[in-house]
Amino acid sequence: MDLQTTIYIFVGLSFALYIGIAIWARAGSTSEFYAAGGAVGPKLNGMATAADWMSAASFISMAGLIANMGYGGGLFLMGWTGGYVLLAMLLAPYLRKFGKFTVPQFIGDRFYSKTASTVAVICLLTASITYIIGQMTGVGVAFSRFLGVSSDMGIYIGMAIVFAYAVFGGMKGITYTQVAQYIVLILAYTIPAIFISLNLTGNPIPQLGLGGTYSGTDMSLLAKLDQVVVDLGFGKYTTTTAGSTLNMFVYTLSLMIGTAGLPHVIMRFFTVPSVKDARSSAGWALIFIAILYTTAPAVAAMAKLNLHGTVNSAVKTGGDLYAPESSLLNEERPDWMKRWEKTGLLKWEDKNGDGRIQYYNDKTKNEAVKAKADAAGWKGSELTVNADIMVMANPEIALLPNWVIALVAAGGLAAALSTAAGLLMAISAAVSHDLVKGIFAPDISEKNELLAGKISMAVAIVIAGWLGLNPPGFAAGTVALAFGIAASSLFPAIMMGIFSKKMNKEGAIAGMLAGLFVTLFYVFAHKGIFFVKGTDFLGVIGGANSFFGITPEAFGAVGALVNFIVAFIVSKMTTPVPHHIEAMVEAVRVPRGSKMVDGAH
Repeated sequence: MDLQTTIYIFVGLSFALYIGIAIWARAGSTSEFYAAGGAVGPKLNGMATAADWMSAASFISMAGLIANMGYGGGLFLMGWTGGYVLLAMLLAPYLRKFGKFTVPQFIGDRFYSKTASTVAVICLLTASITYIIGQMTGVGVAFSRFLGVSSDMGIYIGMAIVFAYAVFGGMKGITYTQVAQYIVLILAYTIPAIFISLNLTGNPIPQLGLGGTYSGTDMSLLAKLDQVVVDLGFGKYTTTTAGSTLNMFVYTLSLMIGTAGLPHVIMRFFTVPSVKDARSSAGWALIFIAILYTTAPAVAAMAKLNLHGTVNSAVKTGGDLYAPESSLLNEERPDWMKRWEKTGLLKWEDKNGDGRIQYYNDKTKNEAVKAKADAAGWKGSELTVNADIMVMANPEIALLPNWVIALVAAGGLAAALSTAAGLLMAISAAVSHDLVKGIFAPDISEKNELLAGKISMAVAIVIAGWLGLNPPGFAAGTVALAFGIAASSLFPAIMMGIFSKKMNKEGAIAGMLAGLFVTLFYVFAHKGIFFVKGTDFLGVIGGANSFFGITPEAFGAVGALVNFIVAFIVSKMTTPVPHHIEAMVEAVRVPRGSKMVDGAH
């Protein structure tokens, strides 16, 4: 059976499974629509949480980022994993004990203010919509490559699939669909990794293969990779960092607290029966997430070595990488390169007209590298490889069986769709439950609230699709921005709401707005988004990365610090917290029992 037919079968069966589950798990009440009736077991919820959490960024992009950045890419592993631990230990059990459906509802009740709830909704929508752009773009890329349709058509198909199981199933349908999506994506990630680890190291366990010996040599895999990238003019793979040590630390912290503040992940802990189950499901989710996250560094290193091995034959022979015969003749390039060129994520430009593909770092400051390249007649690196293809193309580069490639296609789509559905659920709940019921129509019936939830979900899908088709410049390049927004706005408010009885509504509102504004201003200034015509705000803040060398993607942690400082200053200058609110905070922190989520709280 040919590759394209195999892909159609695998992807088609996965979609049929998702829609079938949605039909079986239709939501019949607001409790089922927002929180799956609070009846999901810890193991299943842990699996669904893992799928919700591991987005296209984790499945498609993370290994590519590590492959491109080397050692410095580890900040994504540390930040995202550490953030999940922070969420599981410090936030989820207390929010579950509070017994509400959404983060804005918690903030509104804790800070006894509809204004606080509204500000939280604004922060939630800003973070979630920014995040969902990347998911829809990932869906478009995956469909474009594997189903042979345009990326735009891929986004339309993805919208239709999500609509089928999210609008009618709500959180109940999404939960059980995400369980299936986790199984698909984890198999799709680990099976190719096992094959490739066997090929390169003889060890079937990728995590051990990463530290193993490169086949046919007495060198370790990482030592071989270091040799290859240094010879090509890149930094040493095992020591390259992401900017300054301070920036790496702040970037990791921003990802960590941003993770803990992401509302679509927090909502998952409202679907279990008790606080004990919330803690248990958090532990299971960490185990399920760790399977992929401990495999990603191996996938990154092996994908980079495979890519170099395809383009520069001397990688395997150990010869001179700058000899003309060590680069690949264009007409001899493998089929996988031809297929990925159609997506625009892999580009080749014959700069010296020799009909060969030369791939090296022509921006290097290493004079020896430049001299070798010049002597070989090379006029610059001719291959541009987008980091997002490292995982998706890796099985094709390694010449794995068609069914493995098809499984990766299904897994990539499952990762993007599962997180998109979770984000859409958070957006829908914020609009229908926090705005419509919480502010504009508090007496709305359960039936009409359920209808409002489904309508807002449908509208959110349309908006998400439109943004995927027309991604704004400030968000198209980084998922990290969504984490920065959540870190600077929602995370401090949730933390202070749980652990500070003295934090009042004025402080919380001022803190959220200050953190959000500072972060967006810094990001927009760097991305060339100007609020006043003719005004260069990059100059206003003092130039690129002007705040101690911190990059815009890492600035969420600074925004969070601003949030905390402003909140505490304002709270000291305004009316103290009412006594009944202090008592409520104290009750939430007492680990005894839990109210069932029944839609009436």
